[in-house]
Amino acid sequence: MLKLLGRLIVGILALIGLAAVAGAAMFASAGISARQEPSSFEAAMAPRLRSLAIPASARQTANPIPASAEAIAEGMEHYADHCAVCHANDGSGDTEMGRAMYPRVPDMRKPVTQNLSDGELFYIIENGVRLTGMPAWAHDSPDDNWKLVHFIRHQPKLTAQELARMKALNPKAADEEEPPPPAKTNAPAKPPHRHTHPRK
Repeated sequence: MLKLLGRLIVGILALIGLAAVAGAAMFASAGISARQEPSSFEAAMAPRLRSLAIPASARQTANPIPASAEAIAEGMEHYADHCAVCHANDGSGDTEMGRAMYPRVPDMRKPVTQNLSDGELFYIIENGVRLTGMPAWAHDSPDDNWKLVHFIRHQPKLTAQELARMKALNPKAADEEEPPPPAKTNAPAKPPHRHTHPRK
């Protein structure tokens, strides 16, 4: 039994080593540019390596926040403000930032994300993913991140009304913000300008 386990560990390490060598070779040939599309090998290997890197205890952690319309709505607000700039409101990743990252931002609606456990999604949100654009959000409230998990589960079913609500919640650049209304003053209104023109 121990021999079999040892061989299995050696096999896994060999595969990881092979993937690292192949990745280094591709990196060396392509340079540091993020402009080209990731290869099919990288696209296939990245989720597997990510899965191996998430501890089993995290994978098995259940969401402590009960699923509810309120939790989804709060997760949606948090997502619109923090995540949509890269992931897009609908989860497609089709944003200026998402299209320019290497690896590309995943489509949150697809099985590669939806098939992750709640614990895996939470772990990724809390800890980020090295060598990608995904930051760690551990400084946020754990409850907020668990609500994000509920919202991610809801993304494939987003309605047009929810997307419109999210658009209103997205951060705005200074040139996109509506100007504030003119300040009210207590100064008396100027009378209209009236004068007569002499007749010729």
